[in-house]
Amino acid sequence: MRVIIAGCGRVGAALATRLAAEGHDVRLVDLRLAARKKLSPGFSGGFHVGNGFSRPVLETAGIAHADAFVAVTSGDNSNIVSARTAKETYRVPIVLARIHDPRRADIYRELGIPTISSVRWAVNRIHQMLLHRHLTPDFSFGNGETLLVRSRLPSYLAGRQVTEFDVEGEIRVVEITRAGRSLLPAHGVLAHPGDVVTFSVAATALGRLSGFLDKELGT
Repeated sequence: MRVIIAGCGRVGAALATRLAAEGHDVRLVDLRLAARKKLSPGFSGGFHVGNGFSRPVLETAGIAHADAFVAVTSGDNSNIVSARTAKETYRVPIVLARIHDPRRADIYRELGIPTISSVRWAVNRIHQMLLHRHLTPDFSFGNGETLLVRSRLPSYLAGRQVTEFDVEGEIRVVEITRAGRSLLPAHGVLAHPGDVVTFSVAATALGRLSGFLDKELGT
């Protein structure tokens, strides 16, 4: 995935470092060259000096081929302009923006741009929204380290004991909705076709949960 991040503050630098370490193509844009010092020495992504809404800067960063654009500068106005530019001018598929003033959330919502706030929560939430969009958390705890995620079980998991889906310290089945009724999982309860399962999952284990739902456990 090619991701362009406007803003190399704490959120931008942390998110860029995490995505680059996972092998994604990351390009940062910031007004200050000195902001590059926030990145780790081994950061493999690109860094471009300029406004996050400057078309020449964005085009140099490769926005024409970007899969996602994230605006996390210190200014709400800059974030909304750069997010709109990415969404409306360059048709970037995924556009996310951080806000500092919650009262501006409605503006972003009307534009169809998801918003994020708070530093640690922001890094975790943006990461989830970029890479695990089909596993949207219903609720998060703390700064987003633990999540509640609901998902319909694929048919090939029917007949398995739901407790088999638990992974110590990472994933736990906490509820099952079956034929419109909710039940708590107990040892020996089998998954049925059409079950909607609520998982308590560590944010760092979303990829593993996605793998559980995409293929047989243990394979």
